[in-house]
Order: sequence, then C-alpha cells, then structure tokens
Amino acid sequence: MSYRMRYLTFFILDSAIVLSAIFMSYFLLHPTIPGYSDKVIIISALTLLVSHHVAAYFFHLYDRVWSVASVRELLTIGIAVTISVAAASGMQFLIKNDIYFRVMAITWMLHIIMIGGSRFLLRLLKDRESFTNQQDIRRVLIVGAGQAGTMLVRNLKQAQEQEFIPVAFVDDDPRKQHLKIMNVTVQGKTKDIEKIVAKKNVTDIIIAIPSLGRMGIKSIYEKCAKTEANVKIMPKIEDIMTGRVSVNEMRDVKIEDLLGREEVELDLKAIADKLTNKTILVTGAGGSIGSEICRQVMDFRPKRLLLLGHGESSIYNIDMELRQNFSKDGTEIIPIIADVQDRERIFDILGDYRPDVIYHAAAHKHVPLMEANPMEAVKNNIFGTKNVAEAADTLGIKHFVLVSTDKAVNPPNIMGATKRFAEMIIQNLAKTSETKFAAVRFGNVLGSRGSVVPLFKQQIARGGPITITDPEMTRYFMTIPEASKLVIQAGTLASGGEVFVLDMGEPVKILDLAMNLIRLSGYTEDEIEIKFSGIRPGEKLYEELLNENERQSDYVYPKIYIGKATPITKTEQQFVLDKLLDMSQMEMKQTLIALANRKYVKLDKILTSV
Repeated sequence: MSYRMRYLTFFILDSAIVLSAIFMSYFLLHPTIPGYSDKVIIISALTLLVSHHVAAYFFHLYDRVWSVASVRELLTIGIAVTISVAAASGMQFLIKNDIYFRVMAITWMLHIIMIGGSRFLLRLLKDRESFTNQQDIRRVLIVGAGQAGTMLVRNLKQAQEQEFIPVAFVDDDPRKQHLKIMNVTVQGKTKDIEKIVAKKNVTDIIIAIPSLGRMGIKSIYEKCAKTEANVKIMPKIEDIMTGRVSVNEMRDVKIEDLLGREEVELDLKAIADKLTNKTILVTGAGGSIGSEICRQVMDFRPKRLLLLGHGESSIYNIDMELRQNFSKDGTEIIPIIADVQDRERIFDILGDYRPDVIYHAAAHKHVPLMEANPMEAVKNNIFGTKNVAEAADTLGIKHFVLVSTDKAVNPPNIMGATKRFAEMIIQNLAKTSETKFAAVRFGNVLGSRGSVVPLFKQQIARGGPITITDPEMTRYFMTIPEASKLVIQAGTLASGGEVFVLDMGEPVKILDLAMNLIRLSGYTEDEIEIKFSGIRPGEKLYEELLNENERQSDYVYPKIYIGKATPITKTEQQFVLDKLLDMSQMEMKQTLIALANRKYVKLDKILTSV
C-alpha cells in the first residue's frame, strides 16, 4: 500500500472511530434522547474530529509502522486522544458554560480503546503471520534478561524477515525468574540451560550480556556446550549505540573468549607520553606480534612509525593496512626492508631515523624448525638482537623492548635457549647504558603464525583428524592484541634490565583447546577424530613463565610482574659469542641450553672443550 493510500485509510478509519465514540457515549448515558439532536454534542463531535486529526498529524499517528508497535506507541495514542477530548470539552464550556463530564470521560475511554485496538490489531496479525511460519524459524534461548536481552528480543520480533524466534530467557537474577519480557518468559538460571534447550527445542543460544568478561563467557559456554545448540554472542551496547553494528549482528563465540582471563588494561596516559609525536621502530613489523604492535602504536599518533622487516610481502601488507586505516592521523609511515643480522645496515637505519622507542619483535620462533636449523636461530635471535640492541645503546635510543617468550624458561630446545641468551644481552647492556632496556615474556599467541589454532581449524575443515602431540600437553595462551599491549605497556614501566611477565592465569590443555574448537566449529568429538602423534624434538609437556629462582610475587602493574632473571656475566657472554659460530650444531645447542639453565658444571666442561 502506498503512503498516500495508507494515510487516507487511517484518516477515514479514525474519523469513523471519533464520531462513533462520542455518540456511543451519549447514547449509553441517555438512551432515550437522540444524540444527533443535541447541538452541544454535534459541535463537540466536530471539534473532537478536527482536534484529533490535528493531534494525529503532530504525533505522527498515521506515519507509524503499527505492525511493530510497542507500549511507547500506546502512550502516544493516549496523549493525542487526551488532547482532542480536552479540546472538545473546552468547546462545550464555551458554548454552554458547562461540560458533559460523564459523556466526555466515556468518550475518552472508547476513543483510546478503538484507536489503540485498530492499531494493535495490525500487530496481532503480524505476530499471527509469524507464528504460522515458525517451522522454518530457528528457536532462540537468550542468556541475560537485562537491557541488552530486551533490546535483542524486540529486534528479533520486529525483523522484516524473521529468522529467529525467541522462546525463553535464562538469567541468574532470582528477582527475574518467571517474569515475562516482550511475552518471553525467564525460564530459569544459567545452570538450567541444558534442560531448557531440550524442553523448548532450542536451536540457537545467544549470550546477551555484552559486558560479560572472559571468565563469565567461559562459564556460560561450558553449560551451552553440553547441548547441540549453536552459541553466539550479542555485540557490545556501545557498538550498537554508536551504529558500528546492529543488535541482530551476533558473532560466534571465539576460542579467545574461552581463555578464562580478562585482558590487561593499558595505562593510556603513560603510553601516550612515550609514543605520541615520537619516532617508533618495530622490527619484525610484518609478523603476527610486530604488525599488531604497529596497529596499537598508531592509536597514539606517533610522529613517525618505522616498519622494519625481512619479508617484502608482509611489510607491504602492514604498510598498506596502516595507510588505509590511519591515513588521517598525520603519522609518517616508513616501510624498511632490512635483516637484523646485517649489523651495518641496522646501525645506518637507527642513525638516520633516531627512533625514540624500539620494539624488537624480529625472531625465529618455531621450536621444531629451529631444532633442525640451530645456526639460523643463533644468527637471528642472538646476533640479530645484539645488533639492534647495541645500535640502540651506541646511538642513545631512549627505550628498547625485546619481545621474548615463556620458552626461554628452563629451555630444552635451541629456540628457547637463544631467546634467553637474547634477554641476557639486553640485561647486561642495561647495566651501563642510558637506554632503558626491557624484555617481555608471554605464552603462546592465539592466531599467530605457527599457532596450533589455525592448524586445528585447517584440520577440522578437512574433516579431521586433529593431531596433538600428547594428551597432557599444556600451554599458556593469550590473544595477539593482549600480547602487543603488554609489550607496549612494558616500555613505560622499564627502568633498565627487567624481564616483564604477564600473569596469564592457568595453563590450558591442548586437548581441551582442540575439543572447544571442534564444538565451536559445529561438530562433536565423535565427528572429528583426535590423534596423538608424540612429543616433537625440543618440546616440553609444560611451559613455565619463570623458574623457581626468578619468581617475584609483587605486581608492578595489574597482572604484570618482574622476574628476577639473572644474566651471565659480560665476560661469559662475550666468550660464548666469540665461540658460538665456530661450534658444531650439537656443541652450540648444549652450550646455550646450559647457559640458559645456569648449569655451570656442565657449562665449564663445554666451554673448556671448545
């Protein structure tokens, strides 16, 4: 129906209702006296008609979509009717110095009932039509009967093409139990999810508590995972209010949501003081961590950001991304293709640009690959770090942050040993340098290159099996943004030589991680097989963030503490550096692992033999 035809239809309908209401009221009170012969009633009826159409125009009673009407629309009708009845009553007083109070009171009531009823009849017809088509609609259980849940129900019911029908709420607030919200009942608490899903034939569960932290999401998801329903999360209220997303744009639960640990909040002022309008250099800028550090740094509007990396494609990609997303911020973005092993080139770059802060993320990180290629781990992780760190020291760079790893703790492998030796290099430099050196250790990064998560997803997409080295294998996990935030925050906390560590909560079993990914992908453990392949060379069953001698209980920032990691002496360090490249691969590995683990007896024998 066209807008003009729709407007005319409502105009005629309301005219009939208005005139009917006042004459019916008069007849109910004076059944023996015809209302049409009372001049006061006739004039009142005309006044009521005109004033109603004027009020309807101002309150848009003919412009609204009544098939999705709510209580707010009913209140608008009440206001418009009250104004028109008041105008008719005023006209009665003018012509007769009296008001037919009982007639006008009944008129007001009939007016609201008939006008409101005609509008909400459209709503009932729409709901009836939706009900008859529910065979193809997915049945939704909503977790959270608060503001977000109410908003979600309203939008699901009012959707033009209804894909979901809300059938129940669950909420842990005892005051909300058995209440109806938009005609949807709060059927129980989150502990009842499995029972309600079975009872109501629920196909989808939507978590409508946008402010819920990871611990809460993990707890609820564990209950949802006992069912076969799809699980989604509603967007944040602030994103909805700012128009970034709509209420109906639910996202899938991600593996990051199940870490069970809240992300570290940044000290934005301290970081801004270090980064805003400064020159920042990120090595390994094309990698998973390096590129995310670049994104986080750009939020603080540095004067210049240097993207240094060895891989042409990866540097090109992050360069293009930053230029596209931060083009209006005024930051000069400079891509630099260079290898940290090229000492002369590194000194030239730092001499030319004189960065205020260096985030050193360039490194080889794959344990099995480095076991097979120990010389490359040594050249990149040790001598590459040494080149950048000594250039920073020589040129008086203010801040240097090394991206390290939990694999540097008691390492049985060459990769972890080289990262621990890199920590020692900057710790020794920090003793005499004006540059504030620091290292940051964290666990496995979800979604990074070489992470088990992308591998598991590929295996699930192929129909399985998922391969796990050992059923008892555990790791600490964090997200890429979280890891990058820690690196940036550490730069503001460093006074020289610290090894910062994030309180990463409890370690996660790789087997549990795989099972969660299977469920998140819409499968069961019966559909995707899990196979155990055995521990690979250089791997440990359990990772550590600090060894027993390095532990320090006091936090220097929420969820961040400093390890008492003691370096070898400068003499020992230089002696090893002079000998390393002349050693055999076995001698190299034994020496570095012994140094990293501070096993002096074994180390003395190795160095003597070398």
